[in-house]
Amino acid sequence: MSRLLALVLIVASSLAMASGDKTTPLVDADWLDANLNRSDLVVLDVRSGIDNGGDRSSFQKAHIPGSVYSSYTGDGWRESRNGVAGLLPPAASLERLIGSLGIGNDDTVVIVPAGTGVTDFGSAARVYWTFRVLGHDAVTILNGGFAGWQAAGFEVASGEGERRDAVQFDGTLQQELIASLEEVQAARNSQAQLVDARPSDYFTGETQSPAAKAPGTIPGSRSLPHADFLAQQDQAWYLNAGVISSKVNQAELDPSARTIAFCNTGHWAATDWFVLSELAGFEEVALYDGSMAEWSQDSDRPLQVAKRGLGKILDFFN
Repeated sequence: MSRLLALVLIVASSLAMASGDKTTPLVDADWLDANLNRSDLVVLDVRSGIDNGGDRSSFQKAHIPGSVYSSYTGDGWRESRNGVAGLLPPAASLERLIGSLGIGNDDTVVIVPAGTGVTDFGSAARVYWTFRVLGHDAVTILNGGFAGWQAAGFEVASGEGERRDAVQFDGTLQQELIASLEEVQAARNSQAQLVDARPSDYFTGETQSPAAKAPGTIPGSRSLPHADFLAQQDQAWYLNAGVISSKVNQAELDPSARTIAFCNTGHWAATDWFVLSELAGFEEVALYDGSMAEWSQDSDRPLQVAKRGLGKILDFFN
């Protein structure tokens, strides 16, 4: 069986409708509507200002019935340390955050982004990755987010949302899902694959993020722009499973090799991690949350840029 065909079959299987106590990584509005009254289901709305997705006041005006709200950008899902933004907080902090939302270890969590853009999907993917890092596998993302729920014509509620009592949430750290700076450095001389989730102009060094000290990418990385996996339909943005196989094969990625996704601050990379790990069936995928914000801090670490107008690559050290 060719790698392309294998990936097609994996994606088709992953996106099949969830049944019984098995929940797939992505669900649609029809599935959520049919399962909304499950006692073990927690609908977690993580909308924020990313892609004009809204905030708590937007949630109070309209949300999926029974859902709880936690701002992706404001409630501590990521943190800054030593001048690096977007890092994973300590497990104890995340356990307190999740428990305060009334989410326990036996609950199935449906993460709801705004559905308003390609970067917004990364919010749900990053929170999904966070749950998986803590060993909580009963988690899924509502494809299309709240905008998709509205477009499907399902009931919308207003007010503060579901009031759940705080509970104890205990995580079991899955270290293999997190790539450290040291592992990324070693990956350049090993069989591991480095995947840059940023748009191509960041990859080539034409555009520089304010979070990075210099333009360019980590030498030897493959370009797999996160936005290529999203498409708009009926004013909502959905992950498009139909393009996964072609994009992964175009990047010449090996599903059996250790793969590390990165971007500027570990946000866009969450979409690549989600696609490769949860949908494309890659065997071992990690997210480098430090990403270029951390890598570019030290001028001794190499960066790779494409020379404008030339077909060759220039390695330079800042």
